[in-house]
Amino acid sequence: MNVAAFRHFYAYHFAENRQLLEQYVAQLSAEQYIQAIPYSLGSVRNQLVHLMSVDETWFSGLRGVDFPEPLDPNAFPDLAALRSYWAGVEAMMRDYLANLQDADLQTKPLDGEDENLIVWQVLLQVVNHGTDHRAQVLRMCHDFGVKTSSQDYIFYVYDNPII
Repeated sequence: MNVAAFRHFYAYHFAENRQLLEQYVAQLSAEQYIQAIPYSLGSVRNQLVHLMSVDETWFSGLRGVDFPEPLDPNAFPDLAALRSYWAGVEAMMRDYLANLQDADLQTKPLDGEDENLIVWQVLLQVVNHGTDHRAQVLRMCHDFGVKTSSQDYIFYVYDNPII
């Protein structure tokens, strides 16, 4: 494992998050965005806020700062508010990844119940978690009548080969 591979994998994560928001969630009405759904975390908004909050939490831990409180979905009444906050979360993550060194991947920077997790495991978990919740949001968008497509990593690789 090396940092370059993780940076590539995170480029996929960030691209898929943006595609989800811009191509699919943006087609929903304001009502559909917040509509309660009896599945997983509820509304499309709740799913997205959870995904963003978890990204922020794990990367706070990796950076050695206190875990933030989970984000309140009500603080994101529309997609514009969510996009704005998420841009800051992504920028923080990109900054961390830009400064990460190969040797850092084998360190254990977390405390408490997560003290035995190695950086590369956390990095993998964040992207895997994102894939899970993006799939749930894609299904919700599909149920609202939005035509969606695959988010498979391999399709990203076809368009963004590592040379």
